[in-house]
Amino acid sequence: MVRWRARGLLPLVTFVTLVMILGSLLQLAFLHRLDGYSLHADSDPEAGLLRLRYVKPEVISWTPRIIIFHNFLSSEECDYLMAIARPRLQMSTVVDVATGKGVKSDVRTSSGMFVNSEERKSPVIQAIEKRISVFSQIPKENGELIQVLRYEASQYYRPHHDYFSDTFNLKRGGQRVATMLMYLTDGVEGGETHFLQAGDGECSCGGNVVKGLCVKPNKGDAVLFWSMGLDGNTDPNSIHSGCPVLKGEKWSATKWMRQKMTF
Repeated sequence: MVRWRARGLLPLVTFVTLVMILGSLLQLAFLHRLDGYSLHADSDPEAGLLRLRYVKPEVISWTPRIIIFHNFLSSEECDYLMAIARPRLQMSTVVDVATGKGVKSDVRTSSGMFVNSEERKSPVIQAIEKRISVFSQIPKENGELIQVLRYEASQYYRPHHDYFSDTFNLKRGGQRVATMLMYLTDGVEGGETHFLQAGDGECSCGGNVVKGLCVKPNKGDAVLFWSMGLDGNTDPNSIHSGCPVLKGEKWSATKWMRQKMTF
């Protein structure tokens, strides 16, 4: 009976593996195609909007899937996001698994705000959201509102997953598929984004040596990572944290993308 079940599962496992390989190859083909587009940036009317001449992708992990897009935002776009956020910053919250609502917690000690519907109509926000959609290959309509965050000295976000564990949020657009995390400031000590299950080496997280991969905040860079695997299931390896800030202020902007339309 055990052998029969094993033979029955073999085609399914093979299919899932092939889908994951195909997805990886398609992602690589997309990145190579972006390089080709940048060579013809002057003749492409949307090249400036998408910053094809400047954005440089760097794949740092396939399990979990993580890509750094260097120069994703211009310096002016970073400053714009901080300017509209500063007057409305409030203590950040986390999702309560029982109710699906945001609650204050010592798991996350930053302050933040969400870009509202009116601000979303501005040319700057529209350009950023279009860029996120193109580089993530996820429809713009599947994205949540951009959240801008500020981490001051000693503030952090403990290890967590971006995907939902409650049914309340799943009803509004389905599961979170991927996250685009954009850095808005330079000159920060600490404040790295730590992917605990990525890679097999060590890195510096808030001054401590830890296992995994750490991405240092760099103004204009963005990190795209997937909370769901190519098999359609949530990926526990996508667990990550915001390392404590040691000196300066770390500003970032986050865009979460869902399975279905959210607006």
